[in-house]
Amino acid sequence: MTRRLILCACAATSLFMTASALGQTAPAAKPQKTLEYLTAADIDPARLLAAPPVDGSPIAQADLAETRRIAAGATPERLAQAKWDDEHENPSAFDATLGKDFDLRALPATAEVLRIAKLDGDLAAGAAKKFFARKRPWAVDSAIQTCDPNDKPVGSYPSGHATMGYTVAMTYAALIPEKAQALMARADDYAYSREVCGSHYGSDTRASAVISAVVVTTLLKNPEFQAKMEAARTELRAAKITAQ
Repeated sequence: MTRRLILCACAATSLFMTASALGQTAPAAKPQKTLEYLTAADIDPARLLAAPPVDGSPIAQADLAETRRIAAGATPERLAQAKWDDEHENPSAFDATLGKDFDLRALPATAEVLRIAKLDGDLAAGAAKKFFARKRPWAVDSAIQTCDPNDKPVGSYPSGHATMGYTVAMTYAALIPEKAQALMARADDYAYSREVCGSHYGSDTRASAVISAVVVTTLLKNPEFQAKMEAARTELRAAKITAQ
């Protein structure tokens, strides 16, 4: 009996040591993203945005009614566009606006300024989402269908997708001013897709435009970013994408 107990204890110890070793070799958590040029003060949500409408208030009810109307009235074609936009939260959403031959992969300097702007814009939107913790339309009204049921139910204000869209559009507009109107129209339509998807209110996407304007304006004042923008302009002129 004593021998059996010793063997069991050894086996248990071996299993514990194996489990501990497995735990030590588990993949490390992804490194947290940090701001590239902006500071925490630059993206302080309390300074950038008014609070969203209070749940149940007349303004919030009107916001919800408008989102219901848009989501319910979307044509199959517009819903398909909204789903495509949902799946493309990156600068490729603007490729068609810039022309059929536009290829960001061949423009590393341009891709770099977009990467920086998108990163700081994403972090600004994320900070605001956490600060305001607004419920999404479909979390308030389960009858509203959404393009992405895996989204977190809290984090509606502002829209991350719309922030990306406006930030990229504004950065491109600074580089290719002759296409500024088309780019901003595309950003508006991309933001509207979030309402078609039932993922955001109109007030969410309007807040995104505010955050994006602050992010891009602040970046454009940074000397290092200005130098990167000039390199991107030179690259775009050489590629005959802009005449400016």
